[in-house]
Amino acid sequence: MTTRFTLNGQPTTVDVDPGTPILWVLRDTLELTGTKFGCGAAQCGACTVHMNGAAIRSCVTPVSAAAGARITTIEAVATDKVGRAVQEAWVKHDVAQCGYCQSGQVMSATALLQKTKQPTVAQIDAAMAGNICRCGTYARVRAAILDAAAAIA
Repeated sequence: MTTRFTLNGQPTTVDVDPGTPILWVLRDTLELTGTKFGCGAAQCGACTVHMNGAAIRSCVTPVSAAAGARITTIEAVATDKVGRAVQEAWVKHDVAQCGYCQSGQVMSATALLQKTKQPTVAQIDAAMAGNICRCGTYARVRAAILDAAAAIA
């Protein structure tokens, strides 16, 4: 079945089973490998992308849900002022260690700052609770988000 959506600002059409998770359409069909497979059960956040501006878990969201939607992946998040500020803060605060979870972390942080310009630590913790970092860089994630918020203020 054909599904049409906007991907990273570009009209996109894919011909895949409508139940195929967006993650696999991105990685296997469209060859955008920045979005990672972690758990396959929407528990770790590695697969986070934006759909119409909201952070979603692409490993459990069927491509049929993307029909007519705007999807943004890590490959294009820096085209937005907020996404660029988040990525710059990530580098400044040396957030990544192994790096595997980082695309999902950045996508979740960007979605938070697009909705809440000056989040509290509690709001940051709540927004990022679905993103697991096996290296434990949570304090640096918080600091980077606060720094990015200050940079875009």
